[in-house]
Amino acid sequence: MSFRLSQRDKDIIGFINQFRAVDRDSLVELFFKQLKSPVNACNSVMIRLYRLGLIERTQQYSPTVYLPIEAKIKKNSQKILHFLSILDVYKQMCSYSMPKNVIVEDKPTRRKGGIEPDLFCIFKGSPFWIEIQRNQYSEQKMQAKINLYEEFFFSDEWKALHWQPEDRAAIFPSVMLITPVRYAVSSEHIRIIQVISIDELMEKYRSSAKQQRDGRSRVSSPSSHGIKINLT
Repeated sequence: MSFRLSQRDKDIIGFINQFRAVDRDSLVELFFKQLKSPVNACNSVMIRLYRLGLIERTQQYSPTVYLPIEAKIKKNSQKILHFLSILDVYKQMCSYSMPKNVIVEDKPTRRKGGIEPDLFCIFKGSPFWIEIQRNQYSEQKMQAKINLYEEFFFSDEWKALHWQPEDRAAIFPSVMLITPVRYAVSSEHIRIIQVISIDELMEKYRSSAKQQRDGRSRVSSPSSHGIKINLT
């Protein structure tokens, strides 16, 4: 049987392949919200793609969660919640500015036991490696994670990553911990940002920018260490 896929069909399949697990409501928000009946339109498209064997799905969640056709994730796996958390952070970013060079579960180093951030992207002109902590960990475990980023910093491998700017010096991404818990982690070499959400990130830097404009404070700005966040 022959069938023709629209560009939107292809974009949806590609998006599911990229994020590994995508719930129906997120698809509505990202691909169908401009339509008169976005939920009905999304349901119709997703049923068609599923019946064509182009995507997989699990109905153990409500609304339905869609998976890549060759997903190695069990349909009741806790890993699905992990991928949905990554998707939620991505959607928060999209409400401010579309992230670029998005990589889910980035593996920037070939070395075993190296850093494996949940998400890499360039957001508001700045590169970020993002760690999403849904569970609370010990201070020692979190510092060990930061130490891995420091090891990678000193390796210089990051200077050759494909997204690095060609017209200026390489930039080491900020490490963003999205967590409801503040950890006493530190580094003299890399920038660490701890926030509950992207909303808090944006509020924090709006406040910092305003204080600088008003001349009332010299709070460290997002442009420190060669990092720039454009909030306009």
